[in-house]
Amino acid sequence: MEEHVVIIGNGIAGVTAARHIRKFSNKKITIISSETEYFFSRTALMYIYMGHMTFEHTQPYENWFWEKNRIALKKAFVEKVESDTKTLYFENGETLNYDKLIIATGSKPNKFGWPGQDLEGVMGLYHKQDLDLLEKYAPDNQSCKRAVIVGGGLIGIELAEMLNSRNIPVTFLVREQSFWNGILPQGESDMINRHIKNHHIDLRLGTNLKEIVSDENSQVKSVIIEETGEEIPCNVVGLTAGVSPNIDFIKDSDIETNKGIKVNRFLETNIPDIYAIGDCAEQIEPVGQRPPVEAVWYTGRMMGEALAQTICGNRMAYNPGHWFNSAKFLDIEYQTYGWVHGKKGKPDYEKHFHWIHDDDTKCITVAYDENTNQFLGINTFGIRMRHETFDKWLTEKRDVHFVINHLAEANFDPEFYKTYEGDILSAYNQTLQTV
Repeated sequence: MEEHVVIIGNGIAGVTAARHIRKFSNKKITIISSETEYFFSRTALMYIYMGHMTFEHTQPYENWFWEKNRIALKKAFVEKVESDTKTLYFENGETLNYDKLIIATGSKPNKFGWPGQDLEGVMGLYHKQDLDLLEKYAPDNQSCKRAVIVGGGLIGIELAEMLNSRNIPVTFLVREQSFWNGILPQGESDMINRHIKNHHIDLRLGTNLKEIVSDENSQVKSVIIEETGEEIPCNVVGLTAGVSPNIDFIKDSDIETNKGIKVNRFLETNIPDIYAIGDCAEQIEPVGQRPPVEAVWYTGRMMGEALAQTICGNRMAYNPGHWFNSAKFLDIEYQTYGWVHGKKGKPDYEKHFHWIHDDDTKCITVAYDENTNQFLGINTFGIRMRHETFDKWLTEKRDVHFVINHLAEANFDPEFYKTYEGDILSAYNQTLQTV
């Protein structure tokens, strides 16, 4: 009988693993999820609310795809993993046996024990259910007079943009003194602060939530600010203060965990035939400067591809290459390649060249080693750059002068867009003269 591979979680990591295992083998495959019937693109959730697409548009595969490829889908919630007998126990009392188990359960929004955090009208923005709740409590600015967002990361800015698209007033509570300044250098963070305020979003920096206040129906009525005691009336509270691995269901198992499920470079846990991939996996030895837990879409995909090779007999380590990521801050697109540190974790040798356009919506920061001039990374805002080019330059360990002089080769903006490489080079040469 063919080996039975069971995957818990139907996000990008789990589905990629299933697709590639099917590509290389005839193993029996079952994907389990309690969230949705079918895989969807989580990063596209915001565009459903904003009216750019329907939920069906976010499903990369037609519903017949799964049966045709002999990938069984089971909508259920796993309560317990018993590794001795290789048995999963479901909330509804059913059980399922596996030969190999892949845990790909992703993340859950952080909650920090705020009073009122479980009231009606409080939600994150991670699951399909969060989108349903948003549609219920913030369908328009008559039903929702104001929303308060707590936490200033990428999910927070997405939620602000979504609510803004329906003209719902937003107050944005960010505990840091400047937006995302643990990640972004100060010049970029300052630009994003101004951009948020230009969209008429009430950005409150250096501000913490004290409690969420209930009305008589256990729904959100207001929030209280920690520092001032100010009460802000609102109908919706978005908790977007980061995410953490969604692994509560294995706490009583023999699988070793820390923040996430501990895995080696081959994505193997301490239990034979049990693996973890995606946001819920924690590398025992982090890859380069990458964090041990990587809650990033493309790394989940890469882990799924690598693990499928291992499960099909070609043992392969997870090797994600140079760090990159992209996001959007309202109207400004952001890309990062290599390492450009904000104030958090910036090594002494890392120096930055920063250029910002007069219109305050475009800038770049290039990081380099001040001792060797080696190019370390680049952040770009409002200017699209080509991933392959920077990947090549990082691998070739090019120096910063080469990169600045050849920026035009990396430009990926559409035809007829204005280009800024000349301005950037000129500014760079001026800084060299003044150093």
